[in-house]
Amino acid sequence: MPSKERVQALIALVEKGEYVEALEEFYAEDASMQENNEPPRIGLVNLVEHERKVLAGLKEMRTNPVEWFVVDGDRVVINWVFEFIDPAGRKYRLDELANQVWRGDRILRERFYYDPVQTRRAEPTT
Repeated sequence: MPSKERVQALIALVEKGEYVEALEEFYAEDASMQENNEPPRIGLVNLVEHERKVLAGLKEMRTNPVEWFVVDGDRVVINWVFEFIDPAGRKYRLDELANQVWRGDRILRERFYYDPVQTRRAEPTT
């Protein structure tokens, strides 16, 4: 079961843009991650590889400061808001809920809930 401070440390790392480092420090070796109803990605090695591919396909990715999160035993929910800039310079925002199950001080399962339409609402950057 994670402490509130442990979850805050995860949030701080993600807010700094250290996405791969957050995976390596906070996810279990056998962790799974799922986008809405898509099949889950399983295993830390796969999670890190996927994150690196996503980041390589973007010009920039930013995390807005987290306004709220909930810790209830081994369950955590975080409201993440990300801003992505694609290679063409278009920007879009993703507001999602991350529903996590922790085992000790590491994330075992995570599922993201968001409206995928958000990813199709790209705007030119100024």
